[in-house]
Amino acid sequence: MTSFRVRPRFRRESTQSPQEISERIISEVKQTQSPFTVSLVPGMHQHVVLKIHPSERHYWSPQLSLTFESQENGHTLIRGLYGPAPSVWTLFTFGYAVISVLGFFAFALGFSQWSLGIPAPILWALPVLLVCASVMYVLAQLGQKMGASQTYRLHHFFENMLHENIKIE
Repeated sequence: MTSFRVRPRFRRESTQSPQEISERIISEVKQTQSPFTVSLVPGMHQHVVLKIHPSERHYWSPQLSLTFESQENGHTLIRGLYGPAPSVWTLFTFGYAVISVLGFFAFALGFSQWSLGIPAPILWALPVLLVCASVMYVLAQLGQKMGASQTYRLHHFFENMLHENIKIE
């Protein structure tokens, strides 16, 4: 898992059914007193989310979202996605969207004024917004580094539960 991956993921095929896999995850979390919590939609065994236990969770703690798809050959395709809590993901997405919209309007207004020969001091907002986006990126990378050990713990727990090595894409 390199630092340039925003949300590391994997795909793995298993011979177990989605229900068997999700039930095994739930029983492993409950039996071993693991430092994780698991959540799934009642009656739906196709989507499971493994999270760090609330006593150890911090703002940058990751979660592992797993989806299970039944294949025609009787196997199950497991898709795993490591990422921050939805609130953190939403905050950064919203921040980048605000910076993009402000940059677009500053660019359009500034270059319109500039092409008409009118002074366009709003163009100074473009480098400021670029710095803001860079700061957000650095913060996201620092947060990912802060949650890296928990990401590895989630990954190793899932590998041990399946008794297989799983390569991150």
